[in-house]
Amino acid sequence: MGYKILSKTELCPNQYELKIEAPYVTRNAQAGQFIIFRVEEQGERVPITIADVDRENGILTVVFMAVGYTTKKLAMLEVGDEIVDVVGPLGKPTEIEKYGTVVCVAGGYGAAPCYLISKAFHDAGNKVHMITGARNKDLLFWQDKMKTACTELHVATDDGSLGHKGFVTEVLAEIMENEKVDYVIAVGPMPMMRAVANLTREKGIKTEASMNPIMIDGTGMCGACRVTVGGEVKFACIDGPDFDAHKIDFDEVINRTKIYKDEERRRSENCNLLKQAQAVR
Repeated sequence: MGYKILSKTELCPNQYELKIEAPYVTRNAQAGQFIIFRVEEQGERVPITIADVDRENGILTVVFMAVGYTTKKLAMLEVGDEIVDVVGPLGKPTEIEKYGTVVCVAGGYGAAPCYLISKAFHDAGNKVHMITGARNKDLLFWQDKMKTACTELHVATDDGSLGHKGFVTEVLAEIMENEKVDYVIAVGPMPMMRAVANLTREKGIKTEASMNPIMIDGTGMCGACRVTVGGEVKFACIDGPDFDAHKIDFDEVINRTKIYKDEERRRSENCNLLKQAQAVR
């Protein structure tokens, strides 16, 4: 039995939202957790953070960018098709407390999982600033939805086509300058999360980063997702994915994520050829 795709939306170029029938996953899913899926029986296992859940109807929402072999294969599926495996919820949920003022910093695809995280902190009585950034306005999505999950939504684009012209860290610095910030969580590309950690470290603000290193089994047995936090080896799949951002060895993680780049590029090219062949048919 597979997991049926109920809807598919291209949110922006090469970035998709899927709603999947997965009642056993949504029953216990919480903000910050993730799933691991396989598109086909012989396919690789790929983690995706849970973007939204509809427990009443058993519908799981994920958002992904079609950049590698498996995500491109996933993007080729249509409504009514089935994904062979969806395992989850995995990982520890984000620890939600009433801190006071919380800032959720989302870079690129990180905006999707930040929705549930921001909503949980907001529902807990915090003032929540959501900062979402991208290279340009065409790569931003869910803005109306984000506004319902936070106190104030801030947008940053590299080219200035919408919101602040510049990086999300510049918006964070401005917020920190104007008011007392009690907690920050960053979700997105590793360099962005490292930059957030460097900025908040100076102010002594509690900061966590949602890690997305290489994962395989999602149970802590393979060790592929190991990260060094405060000099200790942790596994993102069972100890995280959220860790103290001030203690993460980001250089180590960034170097490890480059290990399979060449192989991924070759598989991605093969997937492009397959897509072209299907289009000809």
